[in-house]
Amino acid sequence: MQKRREIFLILHNIRSLHNVGSIFRTADAAGVSKIFLTGYTPAPLDIFGKYRKEISKVALGAEKYLPWGKVSNIRGLTKKLKKDGVEIIALEQSRNAMNFKKFRPNYPLALILGNEVRGIAPAVLKKCDKIIQIPMRGKKESLNVSVAAGVALFSL
Repeated sequence: MQKRREIFLILHNIRSLHNVGSIFRTADAAGVSKIFLTGYTPAPLDIFGKYRKEISKVALGAEKYLPWGKVSNIRGLTKKLKKDGVEIIALEQSRNAMNFKKFRPNYPLALILGNEVRGIAPAVLKKCDKIIQIPMRGKKESLNVSVAAGVALFSL
């Protein structure tokens, strides 16, 4: 019997509401089990419990039925997930990263996506089981975080 390919997403310090909405929509299409919003990543609901129009415009409803949770401490979250047998994978450009095409995932796994400019902090990367990166062939050094999420999720 094949083990279920359960994938969680951790969106850490992503600032753009549109990127968060786009990732929700892509995560739904890819079958992600749950999204964890950490750091200052905005939640689909504002402090008054209303859906943020900037997220909803791009997520097209995925934010209403895809399970998600707001977690203040990413270190505590990754520790708990590891204890539950979840492999923690960072999607980040790093000297220690492997080409995502060569990566052989163990499920369940949690994929961390970081800030659009600064990426994932070195302290968080140290807590990850593996770091993967998407090879860049053009002149630009990176992809938009929501595009990178789609590439990675559909390859997993």
